[in-house]
Order: sequence, then structure tokens, then C-alpha cells
Amino acid sequence: MAKWLGLDKVNNFLQIIKHNGGIWGSLRTLYRMDELKFGDCVGEDKYGNKYYENNMYFVGRNRWVVYNPKVHLNYDASQVPAEWFGWLHYKTDLLPHRDPHRPKYKWMVEHTPNLSGTDKAYMPYSTTKPKIEAWQPKD
Repeated sequence: MAKWLGLDKVNNFLQIIKHNGGIWGSLRTLYRMDELKFGDCVGEDKYGNKYYENNMYFVGRNRWVVYNPKVHLNYDASQVPAEWFGWLHYKTDLLPHRDPHRPKYKWMVEHTPNLSGTDKAYMPYSTTKPKIEAWQPKD
């Protein structure tokens, strides 16, 4: 009967508001992420990103990441480490901290996000003379 009256949708709405920290927390989440969801927090990586899952949503929308609040609106998909990327994109159903066959070799480097477009981006130094030089007017 509750489904016919639409009360299950009201209950889901109230759960979403509660999960996101009340009215103001929900507005903040909506501003940062453009959508409101609720689910179980299944883990957190060393960068402070939190990973959620709710199988009530469609496959492809039931796993998501909430980026660390310190990056505010400068979040980027390259901030997700490879092990969590695999879980988010259904390459594995095992969480990274519960996978016994995850290889750990000493030659593996730490994950770093893509820094293109920032002041820390790689800029090669060239020693060759440019073919075209800017015109300098004579005073």
C-alpha cells in the first residue's frame, strides 16, 4: 500500500537527506557532485577519497566515489588509484583491502594524479634556438 501511495519514495528521499548530513550537507553535496545518493561506505583510500555502493541503483550507477573535501571542486578522475579504479569499473568485485591476490612488487611506484593544467605540470626544457622569434620594437 505504501508503494501505491508513493511513501517509499518519500522514505528514500529522507534517507538521502540523512545520509548526506541534513539539509545543509545535502545542498553542499549537491553543489559539489550534482547529485544526491545514499549507500554504504565500503572503503577509503590513502588520499581521503571515500567509495560507496548501493545495489538499489542500476549497474553502472551503484558504485561511486566522493572525493576528498580538501580538493573542493578541483577533483579529477585521475585522483582515483588503480586498485579502486578496477572496483569502480567492475573489473573486480573484491575490494582492494580484501583482495588476497593483489600483487605488491618493490618496483611498483606510488599513484600520482595527472598534474596537467596545474602549476606542477611537467614542462620540458629545450636548448635549441626557436625558429621564429618575437619581434621587439626599437625605442
